[in-house]
Amino acid sequence: MTEVKTIGLISICFSLLHGFVAALNCTSPTPEALFDALEKDLFSKKLIKPVKSFSDTLNVSIEVTLEGILGVNEKAQSLTTFLWQVLEWDIAGLSWDEKECGATRISVPREKLWIPDIIISELVDEDKSPPTPYVYLYNTGRVYDDRPLRAVSVCRLVIYTFPFDIQNCSLTFGPFLHFAEDIKMIEKLTAAEILEESRQVMQTRGEWELVDIEQAQTTLEITAGSYSEIKYYIILRRRPILYVINLLLPSCFLIIVDLFSFLLPPQNVDRSSFKMTLILGYTVFLLIMNDLLPATGNTTPLMNVLFSISLALMVASLLETVFIIKIQFSSSKYRKVPHWLSVLVLRYLAVVVCLPPKKKSNRVTVSLHQPATAMNISIISSSDFQSMPGLPVNPPPDPILEELRRLSRDLGAIRLQMDKHFQENSTLQEWQMIALVIDRLLFGLYIVFIVVCFITILAIWIKSNAYVG
Repeated sequence: MTEVKTIGLISICFSLLHGFVAALNCTSPTPEALFDALEKDLFSKKLIKPVKSFSDTLNVSIEVTLEGILGVNEKAQSLTTFLWQVLEWDIAGLSWDEKECGATRISVPREKLWIPDIIISELVDEDKSPPTPYVYLYNTGRVYDDRPLRAVSVCRLVIYTFPFDIQNCSLTFGPFLHFAEDIKMIEKLTAAEILEESRQVMQTRGEWELVDIEQAQTTLEITAGSYSEIKYYIILRRRPILYVINLLLPSCFLIIVDLFSFLLPPQNVDRSSFKMTLILGYTVFLLIMNDLLPATGNTTPLMNVLFSISLALMVASLLETVFIIKIQFSSSKYRKVPHWLSVLVLRYLAVVVCLPPKKKSNRVTVSLHQPATAMNISIISSSDFQSMPGLPVNPPPDPILEELRRLSRDLGAIRLQMDKHFQENSTLQEWQMIALVIDRLLFGLYIVFIVVCFITILAIWIKSNAYVG
C-alpha cells in the first residue's frame, strides 16, 4: 500500500514538472487514436487555463488584417469594419509524435478547448460575422484560432474638413476578464506588415481608403488591477471626388454667375430679379444635396460654412443692388449732394475704383440777363414818351412795345425754368455718379471677400489632407 502511494505521488510530481498535460501516447497513427488521446488528456481539462501553474502568464499573440471598410456613420460616430483576427497561444506540456499519431495538426471543435476571452473594447454592436466552430491544434501544443469579425466600433469622427477629412479610429484588443498577470497580449506582426497585408486583401473600394495602420501595446490600469491590451489605429481618408462634383463645383459656378451679374447695368437691366432667381436656385440646390452632407451635432463641417458664406454673399449682393437702384432712380427727389460726400466719393473713392470723374465741358453758357447799360425796352413807361419833345401829349399805345414786354416776360420764365432744369440735371448726374462709384467699390470688396474666403478654406483642406503615412 505504501508503494502504491509513493508511485502516485511520483506520477503527480512528474505531471506537474511536464506542465498542464503530458505528451500524448497514440495507440496507432489514426485520427481515432489521436482523438481518444486528446479526449483523455486535454478535452477533459477545457475549463482550466492551459498553464503549468496559476501564477504563470499565458502569452496570446494576435494578428489582425483589415479586409474591408463597410461604412462610417457620422451621426452615430461609429465605424464598421470587416477584420480577420488570428490568435495563437500554447497549451503547456501538450505534444505528440507526428509518426506515432499520424498528423502534425488537426482541427478540433472550439468548445473542446479553453479559449481566451479576447474582445474589442470599442465595440458598440454585436458581432454578426459567420461563426467558425473549429480551431487548429498543432503537435507542439500551439493553438491557431483564425476567425472573421464584423466590428461596429465607436470612433470619434472629426468632420470639420469634410469631404477632405482623415479619420483616426482605434481598435483595442484585450481580455475581457483576465488581468495582465493572467493573459499578456503580444503583437505577431508589425504595423507596416499589417498595412501591406491589409492593402493586398482589401475587398471594398468605396468612399474610404486605408491610409495607414499604427499599433501600440498598452496597459489599462484600474483599481482591481491592470489589463494587457494592443491598440490598433486605423487611419482612413475619404475619397472626395463625389462631393467635389456634386457639391463644390455647382456652388462655385453659382457664385461666379452672381459675381458676373455685377456687370449688368442697373439702370437698364433689372439686376435684382436676376439675383433673386439665383438665390432661389441656390436654395433649391442645397435642399436637394442636403442628403450628401454629414449629419452630426459634434462639429460643423467647413463645407457647410462655405455654403452659408456663399448664400450670405448672394443675399448681400442683392441688398447692394437694391441700394444702388434706390439711389439711381430716386436721385431726382434728393437734395443737392453734400459737399463732404461729393469730395469723399467723387474725388477719392472714384480714383480707388479706377473711375475718375468726367472732365468739365468747354461749352459757353449764354446768360439771358441783359447788360445794365442797355435800355430795357420792356419797362418803358408812358411818362418817358411824354417827356420827349415833339411827341404828342397822349400818344397811342404802341403794339410793338406791348409785344416786346410779353416777350421779355416769357424769356425770363424760360430762363428760370432752364436754370432749374440744369440744376436738377446736374444733381441727378452727381447722385448717379456716386451710385456708380459705390457699386464699383462694393463689387471690388465682393471679389476680395470671395477670394479670401475660398483661399482660406482651400488652405485648411489642403493642410488637413496632407497626411503622410
